[in-house]
Amino acid sequence: GALFNFLNRLGGRWTISMFHYRNHGAADGRVVAGLVVPEEERHLVGAALDEIGYPYWDESENPAYRLFLG
Repeated sequence: GALFNFLNRLGGRWTISMFHYRNHGAADGRVVAGLVVPEEERHLVGAALDEIGYPYWDESENPAYRLFLG
């Protein structure tokens, strides 16, 4: 399914350091995922996520997430 596809495509390349899934009914769910990506590979993350085809938002510069992550 969708989770296997996500983990299979990203987990082998980068370390998934945080993962939270919340179901919103049978049709969709929301995920918060944290990836450990070397600085020199950060430009590749967006392309990898685009290839998977799920909508996503980069929260790297979001002050609330930065506070949450400490």
